[in-house]
Amino acid sequence: MKLRMILLLALMAASVVSAQITVPKVLSDHMVVQRDLPVHVWGRAPVGVQVSVTFRGQAASGTSNRLGRWSVYLKPGEAGGPFEMTIKGTPADGGSGAAKQGIVISDILVGDVWIASGQSNMEFPLSRAASAAADLPHADNPRIRLIMVDKKAADYPQDDLPTGGWAASTPENAKDFSAVAWYFAREIEQREHVPVGVVDSTWGGTVAESWVRLTALGEDASLDPLFASRGKMLDHAADTENQLKDEQRQRDEAKAQGKPIPEFPWHPPLASWGPGNLWNGMIAPLAPFPIRGVVWYQGESNSALERWPLYDRIMRTLIEDWRRQWGQGAFPFLYVQISNFKSSPIEDWASLREQQVKTLGLRNTGMAVTIDIGNPDDVHPTDKADVGHRLALAARAINYGESSIECSGPMFRQATPEGGSIRAWFDHAKGLTAKGGDVTSVEVAGSDGKFAPAKATVDGETIVASSPDVANPVAIRYGWSNSPQCNLFNGEGLPASPFTSAR
Repeated sequence: MKLRMILLLALMAASVVSAQITVPKVLSDHMVVQRDLPVHVWGRAPVGVQVSVTFRGQAASGTSNRLGRWSVYLKPGEAGGPFEMTIKGTPADGGSGAAKQGIVISDILVGDVWIASGQSNMEFPLSRAASAAADLPHADNPRIRLIMVDKKAADYPQDDLPTGGWAASTPENAKDFSAVAWYFAREIEQREHVPVGVVDSTWGGTVAESWVRLTALGEDASLDPLFASRGKMLDHAADTENQLKDEQRQRDEAKAQGKPIPEFPWHPPLASWGPGNLWNGMIAPLAPFPIRGVVWYQGESNSALERWPLYDRIMRTLIEDWRRQWGQGAFPFLYVQISNFKSSPIEDWASLREQQVKTLGLRNTGMAVTIDIGNPDDVHPTDKADVGHRLALAARAINYGESSIECSGPMFRQATPEGGSIRAWFDHAKGLTAKGGDVTSVEVAGSDGKFAPAKATVDGETIVASSPDVANPVAIRYGWSNSPQCNLFNGEGLPASPFTSAR
């Protein structure tokens, strides 16, 4: 009887230990594990518990440290699945019976994992895309797995994500998911024939610095103005809060009186604009999870006159630090150049686009130009299928070894004055053409730096421009406004990026 009681107590202790073992929500049923990289499994447990993980016939174990953290790595493997993972714990005293308890994660695929992040044009749901009626009913694909991260700003890096976990792509699961990310995943799955997992970690109306680790921002003195800007925002936070309350009061009164509802300027949420806050809440918990790369669509909120000059520096810091935190080397970072929109005069979208071009100086980066598929009257253009396709082209060329495909539209290389005209030279310009005839939105300037509208024509893989108002042009620019009308493409139908030779 006494022996039976001892065994029962041992079993109960083991059950308690196993019940106290936890894993982050990104490790859940239906997840995709990155192929060809070590499989990382981690979590929490009482101090000194030995945690064993079994996956694809492999087993590995680790012991929780004094902070209750444990971490296990298993060997890399090829794409495939579905598989099951079992996580079990043994008490520090080696009590028996723990093998009967634990965590089981089911329906795991091995393939490629991509993080999709940025602001509202990446957050924009598939259900609102122009092609939703044709594509959403056919969104059933068990080889595409989706996970959405809920919005969370935090003062320090979090251990876990606010999310409901992974799910296979279905019309119901995909309708609120990032349209750009879903179209990207669909093409990669179709072309590469591997499972694809996508993490949708987005927040509309946010600035790039919110997504960068605070320490990384602070280590670059050129980014000090970001902290001054944040200080000013905080200085006026109480007044902003009261203003929001007053605006809501006016809306409520107008509604009650049957009058038109007044409109007010948008106020950025205080927490989501804090440097580092969205890294802490929505990206940091993902850093232990091996990935293939990142797709990014953001920049509109950094286009104000006091912000755009820092954008390339912010993005280089973001990309380099994300790579450092993941510890996987220079994984692909593919991003979207902001489109055309009749924004306010205090924003300079042309200069922001030029900043985005500069970021291509980092290795394993790619940029999808969207100047031809925007909506001048809506900051959220609905053609997301082409955006996802252009990102997928970059991934296929940079990441998947399809070096023969063209993944970029014409990119300005240099300008050479030729007396009364000026010639612009390009890379990625095979089959250069101006849809509709002459090249639109071209301006030239003389030595005085004053630009004037110009007539420009395609000549081989270059364009030649001149203006009756500029006798000897020395500079040229194209698409240099918030919402230009652009018509320059290469033979693959990819648009040229706006540019200026005056730098």
